[in-house]
Amino acid sequence: MLRILFLGDIIGEPGRRAVVESIEYFKRECEVDFVIVNGENSAAGRGITPKISIDLLRAGVAVITTGDHIWDQREITGYLPTEPRLLRPLNYPLGTPGAGSVVLPTAKGKVAVVNVQGRTFMQPPLENPFLAMEAEVARLREETPVIFVDVHAETTSEKIAMGRFLDGQVSAVVGTHTHTQTADEQIFPGGTAFLCDAGMCGPVESCLGREIAPIIQRFLTGRPVSFPVAGGPVKLHGAIVDVDETSGRALRIERVAHWHGAAPGTNPAH
Repeated sequence: MLRILFLGDIIGEPGRRAVVESIEYFKRECEVDFVIVNGENSAAGRGITPKISIDLLRAGVAVITTGDHIWDQREITGYLPTEPRLLRPLNYPLGTPGAGSVVLPTAKGKVAVVNVQGRTFMQPPLENPFLAMEAEVARLREETPVIFVDVHAETTSEKIAMGRFLDGQVSAVVGTHTHTQTADEQIFPGGTAFLCDAGMCGPVESCLGREIAPIIQRFLTGRPVSFPVAGGPVKLHGAIVDVDETSGRALRIERVAHWHGAAPGTNPAH
């Protein structure tokens, strides 16, 4: 059995510090073999930098996925082709820097990770994610049956449809982008684990990781405001998926909701 930890969108410095400081805990206490994180909001809440990527990988993260904010930090364009473990969405046009998937060796066999972006209510609209995934999964299955998919999308319907579309072809499909963890973890009939959204790794007293007051002000006035990353206690959200490394079928999926710096099950804010 191969145990994979996936952590949802990292929000700014509080989120990335909590993730870096918690990787060893998950590996030790939860016996995790392979760690994937979504890092597209890890640089002050927008994008990711080469330094942040290096820090996460050095801390024990195996693969970093992203999404629609991948290009927000200018220096990432030149860095992507040099670091195959940092993914951008698969369904960008040919010639886009970087890659949408990677296959890495582990002591328990090869693991493939794919990052794909939805189209509904997402900007910019990319190539059809279903057609892109169909071709990519067929290619990856020639190398390994263990395939983990981060589908970065806005709507639950698109993410559920992607999970059903790939059922039996990949080990897990977990959604990102909304920063709010869903409670629909399950294993589909074909053996694919699914969670509509992993949630975020960021400050709990916030609005999706940002300070609350500016968000309310935006809704009250309709005028542009800055959205600083919030402070305070941080919670890490995601999922642990157990996979049969021979068949690639998921054996178990469990949601993760872990307070950083506190004993499991406690709330340091109260």
